[in-house]
Amino acid sequence: MSQYLEFRVAYELTSAILCFILVRFMIKPYQLTRQGRYLGLPLAFGLLGASYFFSSLIYAELPFFRQDFLWFQLVARTFALMFLAATYYFSKKPSETSRLLWNVTFSLITVAIVTSVVAVIFMPQFSFDSYRTASQFVRIFIIICLTYVIIHVLRSHMAKPDPTTLLIPLGYILFAISQYSLIIWAIDESMFAFWGALALRWGGLAIFLFVAYVTFYGSQKKGK
Repeated sequence: MSQYLEFRVAYELTSAILCFILVRFMIKPYQLTRQGRYLGLPLAFGLLGASYFFSSLIYAELPFFRQDFLWFQLVARTFALMFLAATYYFSKKPSETSRLLWNVTFSLITVAIVTSVVAVIFMPQFSFDSYRTASQFVRIFIIICLTYVIIHVLRSHMAKPDPTTLLIPLGYILFAISQYSLIIWAIDESMFAFWGALALRWGGLAIFLFVAYVTFYGSQKKGK
């Protein structure tokens, strides 16, 4: 059991580190343009990394651990996917109206995050059973968001075919299958589905990191 916990701590920390490295790449378009619509992706992967970091604290079983930490990872993961879906929704609409709508959406999601965190901190403690039920609904919500993102990215790729961009929907597909596998595991305790979900998450993150690296350094080399 201790070996499993040690593995999960290392696995969740590695996932968090990969997400934070992605944030470093994804924040560059905003730093260059200062356009708010470029904040969505780094915020999404930053929150995703935070959720994995909270997971590592849970598996580490630290003395200050509280059951409430379970809800922090759930909140972070939920709003990460909200930012992700909203970013792709507004990515191809550079009009003044779309910028205004993006700012409103960004503000509403931010307020919802703060409200959720405050609720977790100050509201009476939730039961573990309620957390398990909520986590299943969150996984379904994540799959819905990822499905929208996959369709959006595939349409963009078909409009402008590029071997590199084809990997992006593949990364999101691996993420979606990973969430579906966790739902299967929660229903019938299939260990194949469980370990498959962990492998698929790493696969998706590795693809995103590869695409980000090639896109950033490839554009740098072309500019020289």
